[in-house]
Amino acid sequence: MKTNNRVINKTTSKVRSWMFLLFLSYMMPVMAQVNVRVQAPSEVIEGDRFRISYIVNTSEVESFKVDKFEGLVELYGPSQSTSSSFSMVNGKTTSSSTVTFTYTVTTEKAGTYHVPAATIVSNGNTYKSASPEITVLPGGSAHNGAATQGQGQGHQAQQADRMRTQNVGDRITGKDIFIAVTASKKRVYEQEAVLLTYKLYTLVNVSELQGKMPELDGFHVQELNRQRQPELKMEHYNGKNYGTVVWSQYVVFPQQTGTLTIPEIKYEATVIQQNRSLDPFEAFFGGGSMMQEVRKTVMAPAVTLQVDALPTPKPANFSGAVGKFSVTSSLTPQQLKANDATTFRLTVSGTGNMKLMKAPEVAWPKDFERYDPKTEEKTKIGANGSSGSVIYDYIAVPRHQGKYDIPPVEFCYFDPDARDYKTIRSEGYTVDVEKGKGGGTSSQGLSKEDIELLNSDIRFIKTGAPTFQTGKSAFYNSTRFWLIHVLALCVFLVFAFVFRRYAVASADLVGRRGRKASKAATKRLKLARKLMADNNATAFYEETMKALWGYVGDKLNIPVSELSKENVREKLVARQLPEETIGQFTQTLDDCEFARFAPGDPAATMDKIYASAEEVINKMENELRKKG
Repeated sequence: MKTNNRVINKTTSKVRSWMFLLFLSYMMPVMAQVNVRVQAPSEVIEGDRFRISYIVNTSEVESFKVDKFEGLVELYGPSQSTSSSFSMVNGKTTSSSTVTFTYTVTTEKAGTYHVPAATIVSNGNTYKSASPEITVLPGGSAHNGAATQGQGQGHQAQQADRMRTQNVGDRITGKDIFIAVTASKKRVYEQEAVLLTYKLYTLVNVSELQGKMPELDGFHVQELNRQRQPELKMEHYNGKNYGTVVWSQYVVFPQQTGTLTIPEIKYEATVIQQNRSLDPFEAFFGGGSMMQEVRKTVMAPAVTLQVDALPTPKPANFSGAVGKFSVTSSLTPQQLKANDATTFRLTVSGTGNMKLMKAPEVAWPKDFERYDPKTEEKTKIGANGSSGSVIYDYIAVPRHQGKYDIPPVEFCYFDPDARDYKTIRSEGYTVDVEKGKGGGTSSQGLSKEDIELLNSDIRFIKTGAPTFQTGKSAFYNSTRFWLIHVLALCVFLVFAFVFRRYAVASADLVGRRGRKASKAATKRLKLARKLMADNNATAFYEETMKALWGYVGDKLNIPVSELSKENVREKLVARQLPEETIGQFTQTLDDCEFARFAPGDPAATMDKIYASAEEVINKMENELRKKG
């Protein structure tokens, strides 16, 4: 009994241990995910009231404390709010909770300040938030207090509200909206990257801006892709607080030397103006618009660069690359058979004019047949030019066995910071070539001309016992020879007969059209029957009329432009059709046209017209076939 109790206690202890470990494995990632995020504007204007929020991604907050507000005046806080969310994915339910502590703050003096860091305690652990910077701009003429009143808005919306909305008819000056251009360098070397930044400054509401860099002579141009929507920021400039946004950026590589000018760029801006004299109620009921769009041309100024020539003399192996680079290499395989291919891969990595540099030369042994390198670019454009890597794959085929040395490949580039040329080298390799299936022999003592002669000269005479054919075994003048000729002649005659019949039938376009008239009409009537079943009266009548008109047009070879009841009657009379049949055809057409707009029982009418159309087409087809 004691033994059983001991076993039970031991088993229970193991179960508890496993449960505790499972609990820890569940709780550890939860505990590790706790963080405190700060939400605050990056720039405000002196005197603004704004909010600073500390968001904790757990509801298990035991204590909350904030450092002292330096340079910022605390008006109210902290106010606490809690939110929870639940989601179910593939039957698995997850939940999350957040606690937000919010302070209302103002500023008294322009400058740059730090948001105080917050410290929380959760599940016995202490966590601290970041302390981002806030730039306080001096109060300017563009400051209208919108941010003070709109505390519930997002930061981007508050910044947009700071822009002054003009009255309709107000003049938009060059101080209200302009574009500034900055160059990362004004004096550069040829092929050195220059970053051009076009930045919009505005005091008015701009809804759209369009403009593009023109084609430039003497420059290779690449535009930086904007990954997201441009963000409006406030900036104090010439005593005013402008809304600013970096609108476009270009990296240019000068291809010439001397004084080069990047011309002005013409932008078209759409400015929103407000019609304050218009009654809002009148505007609401279609009497006009409270807002009006005005087009304004904004010229981005020209930029002048001084481009210096690269130092001379240039090294003979200069690749044309300007920037900073490194190289790596590989050779695969290094042991192979004659007439098999090997690949030398050279990877050039770094930053600079990577799209404009030349592939380095590989000094292959003279017995190797080489091919032009295959180039693969893995680059992206940035402020300093293209960065990433360019891969060159050189393929060569050794024609003879032996051991060959491939010397290191040199890559020469110009470093604009060092103002000098630099040469970097890859590894050197030894290739062991064995005798191949093609009978490749040792090439020692043979020149390149000798090897080329071997490939183009008379091949080696075939050895072994010769084989002969008797006259009886020859193919020419044999039974098989004549049988194949007779069979080919029969096939030609059959094809000629079939082709002639097809050509005659194709030439008779009128006859083909008449023969297919009944089939086309039957197809249209089937569609009309389906429309009748769907109680779609309008489409039914249209399809039935198309079937009737299409049939007589194809059968009697009447163009669509000449289809009329008079022409059809005249053609049918000429073909000696009974007057009763002609009258039934005309009456069915009239019934279709009348029924489309007449009241009554649509189902009964459609059924009657469908039966009449089907009957008259069959009658006409039988009678026209009898007449020939």
